[in-house]
Amino acid sequence: MFLVGLTGGIASGKSSVIQVFQQLGCAVIDIDVIARQVVQPGHPAHRRIVEAFGTEVLLENGDINRKVLGDLIFNQPDRRSLLNAITHPEIRKQMMKETFKYFLRGYRYVILDIPLLFETKKLLKYMKHTVVVY
Repeated sequence: MFLVGLTGGIASGKSSVIQVFQQLGCAVIDIDVIARQVVQPGHPAHRRIVEAFGTEVLLENGDINRKVLGDLIFNQPDRRSLLNAITHPEIRKQMMKETFKYFLRGYRYVILDIPLLFETKKLLKYMKHTVVVY
């Protein structure tokens, strides 16, 4: 199985490229979707975010208030690093679970839609190929 990292700017056409890969029979994992899943109530990252940033980052229903949290970390690199230290391991863990699921199903290619693939560099070493949509 080959992992293909796909990245590109906002409104670059990534969704169209993903549709083509899906039509060709490739599995697709959207890291943005995983990032939203791992901070849902009941997940370890949710609990750790509340412990680190307080209950003021919660909506009434218990979900993370992404705007409030974003405002807290926007100009504070230390707090942003803390949030990344909480969420990134959980995102990678879920990404690996989904990748393994596709491996077991016999997919030859898995496309990983990863924002900031080149900027973070941590996942590049796992990619057989990379695609930048511009």
